[in-house]
This record gives sequence, C-alpha cells and structure tokens, in this order.
Amino acid sequence: METINFDKLLLKTAFSCMACDGDIDKREVKLIKKLHKEKKTFGDIDFNTEMDNLLIAINKDGHQFLKDYFNELTSSNLTEANELKLVEVAIDTIKADDKVEYSEIKFFKVIRSKLKIANQPILDKHPDFEDYLEQDIISDSYLSRLQEDFFDTHISNEFELISEIDSDTFDSLKESNEE
Repeated sequence: METINFDKLLLKTAFSCMACDGDIDKREVKLIKKLHKEKKTFGDIDFNTEMDNLLIAINKDGHQFLKDYFNELTSSNLTEANELKLVEVAIDTIKADDKVEYSEIKFFKVIRSKLKIANQPILDKHPDFEDYLEQDIISDSYLSRLQEDFFDTHISNEFELISEIDSDTFDSLKESNEE
C-alpha cells in the first residue's frame, strides 16, 4: 500500500476509534495531535485539513462513514508491520480518555476482524493488549451481526472541527492532568 494512503488510513483509524463511542474527548484529540507532531505517526499529511475532512464526512453520515472505513480496511493490502501499527494506534486512541466503553471494544473487534495479523505478534510487542484480542466465537454471521449491532446502538453526533478547538483548552487540560 502506498505510504501516503496508509498514513491517511492510519489517521482515519485513530479518528474512527476516537469518534466510535459518539464522543470526541479532548484527550483523544491531544493524543492524535501528539502522535502526529512528535512521532510523525501519520507521515507528512496536512493533519488539520485531513482531520477537518474526516469530521465533515462523519458529520454528514456517521454510519456510512464508518461502514466505508471498514470496507477500506477490508480492501487494503497491508503488511504485518502496518497492521500492527494500525492496532497500536487504534488501542492507544481508545485508551486515551481513560475510559473504555463497550462500544469501543465492539468497534475494535470489527477492525480486528478485517486484519490478517495473528495475535502473537501483537502480544509479543504489547502483552497488555490481551483483553482487546480475546476471541468471541467468530463466524461470518457473527461478524456481520457485530458490525450491524454497532451501528444499531451507535449514535452519530456532530463534532466540532479540530481546527476550531482552542489550543488553550488542550494546555489547561494538560495542566489539570499533571496535578
């Protein structure tokens, strides 16, 4: 997969995991910005433009946006290293707000079902991810029901553009978390 396309898919993964519970927590946004700024996790993409485009798309039709994301995952030809990076970013984003909702676990299990990587390479690098990798009884009908159940219970909210969120808000949040 072309690097720029993978970078965008990785950002879309983080964004989708951030939005899948119907709430975009400022700590999740802060994590994604930190990953981009400090670690260049999402490569050389125009971060603010990409995030705003993702927000506009999810605000237009949240369920369709997430279904399209799942389809994109299914059709992407990813290396094991890319799949591991995708899993890491997804779980880190889900954990960023210090509360893991059941909807986020269901969402991650759907993501996981779209990947080819075995559990062992993930656990070798991240033994703390074991809870996310526990298998349910998996069948095509189960995965279909899991995905549909996510959309049946998911409420799609309209989100504020990232570029419009005041950076002072992030600084004050950081200070309150450090105390």
